[in-house]
Amino acid sequence: MASSLDSRAFVPAQPMLPRPFRVLENRKENHDTFSLRLGCADGPKPFDFSPGQFNMLYLPGVGEAAISISALAPRPGCVLHTVRAVGALTKALKTLKAGDALGLRGPFGNGWPLEEAEDGDAVFVAGGIGLAPLRPALQRVLERRRRYKRVILLYGARSPAEIIYSRELRRWRQSGAVEAHVTVDRCAGDWKGRVGVVTNLLEGMYFQSGKSTAFVCGHEIMMRFSAAELERRGVAAERIHVCLERNMKCAVGFCGHCQFGPEFICRDGPVFHYPRVRGRLAVRAL
Repeated sequence: MASSLDSRAFVPAQPMLPRPFRVLENRKENHDTFSLRLGCADGPKPFDFSPGQFNMLYLPGVGEAAISISALAPRPGCVLHTVRAVGALTKALKTLKAGDALGLRGPFGNGWPLEEAEDGDAVFVAGGIGLAPLRPALQRVLERRRRYKRVILLYGARSPAEIIYSRELRRWRQSGAVEAHVTVDRCAGDWKGRVGVVTNLLEGMYFQSGKSTAFVCGHEIMMRFSAAELERRGVAAERIHVCLERNMKCAVGFCGHCQFGPEFICRDGPVFHYPRVRGRLAVRAL
C-alpha cells in the first residue's frame, strides 16, 4: 500500500506569506531553461510536498509566478524548480546566482496519484518542459520500483537542443528500470533518434485496461491528443491524469485568475482525472 504522501496536498500554515529562500545552484538545462536549487534562508527546515504540487516564486519589484516542483529534494530543506524563461519574472529568475534571495510560497495544489498505478504499468507522457512536473513522480516510482510493473516514459521536445534532463534520461534508459522513449518535432545536427510528435511513440504499444495508469503533462492540445491515443491503446479514461496550468496568481482559489469552468486550477488541481476536464479541454479559448 502506498503512503498517503503520494496524493495528499500539503497546505502551508500561512499561505499568503512568502518565506525567504536562497539560491544554492542555478544550472542551465538548455538555451532558455534552467533549474534553481533553493534552500531556506533561515536555516535547514523540512519541506514536505507531494510530486505534482507547485510553489509561488517571488522577486520583489518584479512579480510572482507559479512554478512546479521539479525533483525530489536532494537533501532535507531543499527544493528544485525547472523554469523556462518566457516572461519578465522567469527571465529575472534566470539571472539569479548562488546566494541570491527570493520569496517562496507553497507548496500548493494536489499531487499525482501514484498509488493508483501500483501492481500495474505506470505510463508517463511529457511534452517539452512538461517533463519537469512529472520528474519527481517518476523519481518516486523508481524509489519504489518493485511496486510497479512496466514504467514507461514517452517524452517529446521541439528539437534536440530543447531536451531537458538529458543526462538523467540516459541514466534511466541505461538502468533498465524505465522504458524511456524520446522524440523531437524537428531533426537537427547529428540527432539519430525518433522524429515526430510524442503521440507517435505510442504506435505499437498496447496496455491492459484496468492495469495501466497514465500521467500526462504538456500543453493542452498535446495532452488532449495523448489522452485520446492512450485510450485507443487500452488505458481506461478514468486512469489517465493530466496536469493543467492556468495563470495562477493567489494559489489558494481567491482571485479567480485560474478558473477553468466550475473549478480553480490552483485549488482543485493542478492534477485532474482526465474525464473530469476532457470536455473543457476541447473548447477553444476557454
